[in-house]
Amino acid sequence: MEQTERPQGERPQGDRPQGDRPQGDRPQGDRGQSFGDRGPRGGEPPNITIRRPFFRRKKASPFAHADAPQIDYKDVKLLQRFVSERGKIVPRRITAVTAKEQRQLAKAVKRARELALLPYVAG
Repeated sequence: MEQTERPQGERPQGDRPQGDRPQGDRPQGDRGQSFGDRGPRGGEPPNITIRRPFFRRKKASPFAHADAPQIDYKDVKLLQRFVSERGKIVPRRITAVTAKEQRQLAKAVKRARELALLPYVAG
């Protein structure tokens, strides 16, 4: 096959006019607009309203006040408040106890389980 030589940079003329492509040939996005179409605002960023986060009240430890019960492995009713239905020890971000009290609670729950006062798992 012989190739005809043409000058560098020129393209053969087709049946389409030079310039913009017809609108039917443009790829369409999933919402029907063309990919290059930015809408009436052009390149402006979208208008976003800033929401304030809701006010979160600081939780107080249930063992902080003077007449609070002491953590004891024999007090099953108290320990059951800090154990889930499935028998897991509830984390302190939910129960609002301090780190020191959470360690004491965990130790008391484990001792109560050992003595069969609390179940290891829900039965």
